[in-house]
Amino acid sequence: MKTVYDFTVKDRKGNEVPLSQYKGKVLLVVNTATGCGFTPHYEPLEAMYTELKDRGLEILDFPCNQFANQAPGSEDEIHEFCTVKFGADFPQFKKIDVNGETADPLFAFLATEKPFEGFGKGLKNEALNKYAGMNNKQFGDKAYIKWNFTKFLVDREGKVIARFEPTKDMQEVKNAVLAAL
Repeated sequence: MKTVYDFTVKDRKGNEVPLSQYKGKVLLVVNTATGCGFTPHYEPLEAMYTELKDRGLEILDFPCNQFANQAPGSEDEIHEFCTVKFGADFPQFKKIDVNGETADPLFAFLATEKPFEGFGKGLKNEALNKYAGMNNKQFGDKAYIKWNFTKFLVDREGKVIARFEPTKDMQEVKNAVLAAL
């Protein structure tokens, strides 16, 4: 059975990083953007990382510019923004695509393991659904991720156990992380 440990990604400098180096850790894998309405998620993500990294949590940050061009900067510019504005200290990787023919294989795997089930109810969620739908038309059946700050929770054995859309309350995400630890 395939796990996240079967994948290799690139760090923000372009060096290959086998995800097997995170064996035994609980992972929260996130596609991010610096110019998104959900960018403030960096704050609770960093707080969670600071509080729980000694218990075995790793947050893996993958910038992506596929949603309304909300991550246009270089890897260094994105990293500087995240560290200066939010104090983000968790690993940040090379900017990737999460949808379409050029989608990073890790994200295609994550989304196949835990497919999109909706943004939830409410006016804000309906609006996001509309924008995501327009954005993802170009990717067809390879529209794996619907918007920035989609989070995948991976257990200590490398199995994807949960998916959280950006509209999910961050306390619920933290509660799931705590249960996985």
